[in-house]
Amino acid sequence: MEQFEPDRLSPAQVAAMRRSLRNGRASLSRRSMLRASAGGALAVGGLGTLSACGIPAAGKTEGGQSSDDRSAKEKTVSFSNWTEYMDVDESGKHHPTLDAFNERTGIKVKYTEDINDNVEFFGKIKPQLAAGQDTGRDLICVTDWLAARLIRLGWVQKLDPSNLPNAYANLSPQFRSPDWDPGRAYSYVWQGISTVIAYNKKALDGVEVKTLSDLLDNPKLKGRVGFLSEMRDSVGMTLLDMGKDPGDFTDDDFDAAIARMQKAVDKGQIRRFTGNDYTADLSSGDFAACVAWAGDVVQLKADSPDIDFIIPDSGYMTSTDNLLVPNKARHKTNAERLIDYYFEPQAAAELAAYINFVCPVEGAKEELAKIDEDAANNPLIIPDKAMAAKSRAFRSLSSKEETAFETKFAKLTGA
Repeated sequence: MEQFEPDRLSPAQVAAMRRSLRNGRASLSRRSMLRASAGGALAVGGLGTLSACGIPAAGKTEGGQSSDDRSAKEKTVSFSNWTEYMDVDESGKHHPTLDAFNERTGIKVKYTEDINDNVEFFGKIKPQLAAGQDTGRDLICVTDWLAARLIRLGWVQKLDPSNLPNAYANLSPQFRSPDWDPGRAYSYVWQGISTVIAYNKKALDGVEVKTLSDLLDNPKLKGRVGFLSEMRDSVGMTLLDMGKDPGDFTDDDFDAAIARMQKAVDKGQIRRFTGNDYTADLSSGDFAACVAWAGDVVQLKADSPDIDFIIPDSGYMTSTDNLLVPNKARHKTNAERLIDYYFEPQAAAELAAYINFVCPVEGAKEELAKIDEDAANNPLIIPDKAMAAKSRAFRSLSSKEETAFETKFAKLTGA
């Protein structure tokens, strides 16, 4: 069998993936935060290559393939999602929003929480997608870098706008046109994930923190600063602090951001690079301030009055989890109706009230206020226009860039 190996993992990419799965985003529950974000890591199915056994390289195939849509005759839809990423009633046995969708439409949702991390899930569905077969799933939820790759491979179907009036009308502007799916032709956002600066008021002891430069340069914080072991988050926040756009930067810009953090490492300013274990350091005061994931901050603030956050004037990083319809799905129209349902403000609010991630639906704030006023007024769940305007996404990377950037970041972090 001919082998195509343009996306073989470098040692740095493998290290980044293992780091993410062990103590980074991949190790967290969905109510805590995201998963592994190393784009090259999806080539792993063990630690193999994306394109082995004749699987085409990204960008080499054309658009998605439909199947005979049985939606009209079969009132069902199969939805694969992450664990703890859906509202649950007090019994823990029912999902109220899914039940409401079924009652209204007659469509029964076969809901499965079979996604633990992007890499593992890709390994599950890759053989069928590569062979042009049905995966048994009508709707999947994956992180932006994997969504981008599936679209480039031609393994997901283009969505029918006529079935998505709420999604089209109510998707928040900050999520409307990622560089990997302009205009959202193939995907819609399930939830957003923000990277911010968190701090412990008691540990700061009067020291003011307003920017990432304060973390990198203020000698009063020496040895009490944390950065994330996820390259896109730490480098992205640093690029923003330097006046660069993470969505449009050069190799030299990346190198300058690495050098800026290296200087802070060398002088002992940064205590360490962490996965989600920074939450213990922040709560104990070992970190006075750190780069953090907003989902964690929501939970930490609820538990401790000393924990708070800032959004730098320079901006903050955002990534997304996204809904897509795989090739050969048998109930595409039903899947589109389910996507559209979650862009109704009431359904979106009920979901947001439970999972506390960034709600991507305009108009959900008013509905959320009826359920939980504090959540509705929390900018980490419902960003206001000023905060949304500061949101930036890390641009898509080629395999060559992924290898080079992860190698440099691994050297910085000592991974």
